[in-house]
Amino acid sequence: MRVVLLNWRDTTHPEGGGSERYVENVAAGLAAAGHDVTFFCAAHPGAPKVERRDGYRIVRRGGKFTVYAHAVRMLASGALGRPDVIVDVQNGVPFWSRLAVRCPVVVLVHHVHREQWGVVYGPATARLGWWLESRLAPRVYRRSRYVTVSEITRTELAALGVGPERVDVVHNGTAPAPATTTPRAQAPRICVLGRLVPHKRVEHALQVAARLRASRPGLRVSIIGDGWWSDRLTAEARRLGVDDITDFLGFVDERAKHEELARSWLMLAPSVKEGWGLTVVEAAQHQVPTIGYRAAGGLAESIVDGVTGLLADDLDGLTAATDELLADGVRRTALGRAAAARAATFTWDQTVRSWDALLRRTVAEAEDARSSRRAVAATTGVALDPHRVPVPAHGSPFFRQS
Repeated sequence: MRVVLLNWRDTTHPEGGGSERYVENVAAGLAAAGHDVTFFCAAHPGAPKVERRDGYRIVRRGGKFTVYAHAVRMLASGALGRPDVIVDVQNGVPFWSRLAVRCPVVVLVHHVHREQWGVVYGPATARLGWWLESRLAPRVYRRSRYVTVSEITRTELAALGVGPERVDVVHNGTAPAPATTTPRAQAPRICVLGRLVPHKRVEHALQVAARLRASRPGLRVSIIGDGWWSDRLTAEARRLGVDDITDFLGFVDERAKHEELARSWLMLAPSVKEGWGLTVVEAAQHQVPTIGYRAAGGLAESIVDGVTGLLADDLDGLTAATDELLADGVRRTALGRAAAARAATFTWDQTVRSWDALLRRTVAEAEDARSSRRAVAATTGVALDPHRVPVPAHGSPFFRQS
């Protein structure tokens, strides 16, 4: 198959994160399976317009907002080839690829962004973004299949009018953790892993540290990751008086990341919303349980409450849960072991196999539909538009937009 994946950025982008890792792992896996794969994303300083990586082609054009127009133009002109199927990654808004091509389109939605629009943008832009996501996109892609990474997001999509029967759940895989002999820290150590952006709410972890430092001697917090919100977070740590016990590690390589996870007693994931909790599973590989928020979408699915970690309803609950597990080593160990056992069930091989089967099925169904239309045209002399359905009226066929 010829597959084109559309995502707003890649992992080399300064703001790249877990969503990009998911799409790139799928791209590499599909390429390894013999498919012709093109990954389209936004350009950024220092990145070539075209390159090959892990068996697939990367094409970069446009910026944060113009990448969408570039994608439509290049699809319509054939500059991205003649794909058999497109994977349109909707990070808030999709690429509107359905308007540019006639091949089948599969929409990948990590999570619904309802709560995040107002965190990142002003009121007017937030209202527009939510209208595009919740009203226009479901209409444009009403004939497309969807993929998401959690059952919770499938339920949220249903509320937007995307029938659950059109949505497949394909969980994130997790790469095997590199071997490490790093011992657990002797003193209490909490970590936060991810991009430093407002909706991750790393401030909540700093507030937990401020509340607990007096009762937990030696407590330290490590912030693993970087982003445009980092200066605000370092200022917040100073304001709260926890800058002396907080380590802002910035972006680190995989080995250093896993060494830091292995040192930690707990991970906090105070994000507003996640489609899944990839970082939760990474911490679990080191028997580190995670505490997050119950209302944070797929994060609450990656944490099995009371089994592999804990879920809280608010900052007070997050603080209480953290204090409880810092104090109870027996329970913390039990949660960590259960988390590690569950983490082992999420592999990229399984994720790629699911995508491969889904895309093959989607292409086959589209070809069957084309064959049926050709058969009808040969019999009746009427060529059916694939975007319209025949509706009889007064004994004569006419066409109504479906």
